[in-house]
Amino acid sequence: MTVAQEREKQPGRLIGGPGMLLVWFYGVMVVGAVSRSVYQIATDFERAPLSYVLSAVAGVVYGFITYSLVRGGETARRAARVCCAVELAGVVVVGTWTVIEPSVFHDATVWSDYGMGYVFIPVLLPLSALYWLRLRKAPSQQGA
Repeated sequence: MTVAQEREKQPGRLIGGPGMLLVWFYGVMVVGAVSRSVYQIATDFERAPLSYVLSAVAGVVYGFITYSLVRGGETARRAARVCCAVELAGVVVVGTWTVIEPSVFHDATVWSDYGMGYVFIPVLLPLSALYWLRLRKAPSQQGA
């Protein structure tokens, strides 16, 4: 049995099967959001501080979710759920804010217009992850 097969059989693993795709997408979003915000904050922060800080926050949230999914276990599962809820709330609040009052944002954020600049991945990812986490219940909850 390979190491990957052995890990898949471990209770509490979150990244088997489609979970691996979630980890990949979140990893890409970490790189995209963090690199974008670091560059924008370093080069042109005065232009749109709110937008750039919100993109940095999105990157940090994506990082926590990625780590939690890879880590596995019940504590990581709870942390991932909380972070996904925060992400979804951020997408909804910032997305709605950018639609209702776009003049507040002098540049787009990762969550602007519900993630339209990222092909709506920011709104689809937390929904998918929350669904996946619900499907992958902890071993102690599977009988309940």
